[in-house]
Amino acid sequence: MSYIMKTRQEIKEIAKNELRLNRGQCIGVYLLTAIIAAILSFVTAGFGSIILAPVMSVACCGFFLAVYRGGNATVNQWFSTLFDRFLEKLGGFLWMVLWIMLWSFLFYIPGIIKALSYSMTPYILADCPRVKPTDALRLSMRMTRGYKMDIFVAGLSFFGWQLLSAFTFGLLDLLHVGPYMQITYAGIYEELKKNAIENGVIAAEEFEGAPVMR
Repeated sequence: MSYIMKTRQEIKEIAKNELRLNRGQCIGVYLLTAIIAAILSFVTAGFGSIILAPVMSVACCGFFLAVYRGGNATVNQWFSTLFDRFLEKLGGFLWMVLWIMLWSFLFYIPGIIKALSYSMTPYILADCPRVKPTDALRLSMRMTRGYKMDIFVAGLSFFGWQLLSAFTFGLLDLLHVGPYMQITYAGIYEELKKNAIENGVIAAEEFEGAPVMR
């Protein structure tokens, strides 16, 4: 029997419940990430952000994925694992950005489509430590095949929240919208991964470091 993915509404409902249970930790990680990125950008004229922002983004994906799964995710755990596999996280994220940029140079729309196709790469880098950075991109492409519009619509569903956040000068984003979105996207990754494995799109061993199909 094929796996039936949770709907966007079901994923968002789980995200809201987990945020309610872990609000302090989620706000802490979300805020610290923003503060560190801002400091690095100011002190190093943006160079530090190029090096550390990708690693922090991957670490955030791992943290919010743990929250979605109902795990005991804390700020201390996020910070303690922030620099684990530093080069793999950095290389994988920059490899993703490079390909998105190359597609964007052609036309704007292909760039958006490829960004959606590669969007699961940071979660794979965080969740599957044995997967090679370049293979993470390939797995993301296969996971999202046929689901890119669903990911796009999920992002659009937060437009109203983001508009309200603008009127609160970012306060609502910090206290609710930002963490809520992060957990929701983590949930989308979780469902896409289960769907890919259960329906034979990707072998479970490929997420554990086995050679990835080309």
